[in-house]
Amino acid sequence: GGVSVRRVLPAAERQMVGPFIFFDHLGPARFEPGQGMDVRPHPHIGLATVTYLMQGRILYRDSLANVQPIDPGEMNLMTAGSGIVHSERTPPAERAAGQAVLGLQSWVALPQAAEETAPSFQHFDAEVLPTVADPGVTARVIAGRAFGAVSPVTTLSDWFYVDLRLTAGQRAPLDADYEERALYLVEGAIEIEGQSFDEPQMLVFRSGAAITIRATTAARMMLLGGAPLDGERYIWWNLVSSRRERIEQAKADWRTGRFA
Repeated sequence: GGVSVRRVLPAAERQMVGPFIFFDHLGPARFEPGQGMDVRPHPHIGLATVTYLMQGRILYRDSLANVQPIDPGEMNLMTAGSGIVHSERTPPAERAAGQAVLGLQSWVALPQAAEETAPSFQHFDAEVLPTVADPGVTARVIAGRAFGAVSPVTTLSDWFYVDLRLTAGQRAPLDADYEERALYLVEGAIEIEGQSFDEPQMLVFRSGAAITIRATTAARMMLLGGAPLDGERYIWWNLVSSRRERIEQAKADWRTGRFA
């Protein structure tokens, strides 16, 4: 549908950061009137998808009968578990008018004990996600805990996700509360331990290391990570599992119409 996607995870250097197994950067893109995005119905198992927009609006629809527009600063958490089908499209009004789109979608692999949990969906308005603000520093805690705040989002494992914005010259810490941590720089330039980094790239940090981020220009980034997952995960298309045979079963279910 005309949206460029930078797929950051999995990479040759690293498959996961905590339970984050896919990390996609959508846009920035500009849809002219009459144009839009159409991610057609597709299946998932064994994961939760996290959709977070910085610009634009997307309409989410799934086989549990959820229909939910998502706007900038809001959070959609779809837990596939044993299986779900969903689509993501440009809503009719925005398709008619045209819009700019910028956002992130990540997949969080589920712990083995929760891989076959019943599918579910959660949506959180921007106003209910805690925001921590100091002069030149704004952090929205989307999931987990950070900067002294705790998100209301229910997760099946221990992970965190934070939208952090810094004005030029400002600093922010990345505490060692989680064993695995990363930063994805969406906009701007930063400096860490004397090294400079420009958008767009992901930085993965040593466990336990004290990190201070300094913005050399106005910058926006996502902080993410969590506890390491309990074993290897296999991926095929939109399917994730700790067992190869489960992937094969899901592939056959999709081909023969056994998904809802």
